[in-house]
Amino acid sequence: MRAITDAMVRLLIGAPLHSDDKLTVVSLAAEAKLRRNKLTHKHTGLKDLFYALVKARTPVSDELHDSAPARAAKQQQDLARVRDDLRGQAQLLARIVHVLEIENGKLKEINEALEQQVAAQSAVPDLTRRRRRP
Repeated sequence: MRAITDAMVRLLIGAPLHSDDKLTVVSLAAEAKLRRNKLTHKHTGLKDLFYALVKARTPVSDELHDSAPARAAKQQQDLARVRDDLRGQAQLLARIVHVLEIENGKLKEINEALEQQVAAQSAVPDLTRRRRRP
């Protein structure tokens, strides 16, 4: 088992001693100096671990470093576009709030006028002011 895990490490770091640099079970078996069927039948857990490590591996290549300035430029453009969109939305919201304040003021005036009309129409005479004759 130690030979298999050492072989995994060598293959994953890209420094094989006894096999090609491919990340396969065949290469792992050759690197561990075992027959392939030992991995596929006896040590299946190690084989599965090897495949999981290969799948999770994120290789760092020169292409990623070369595209970093391009990615940064695209991110700057995206940021500028989002900033402009937000500025436009903020201006639109400010106009909407202004219109709503004006409409609210007009509605308050109408409400006060209606309350005065209702109060004038349904005025109940104050009977306490009338004097009784003795």
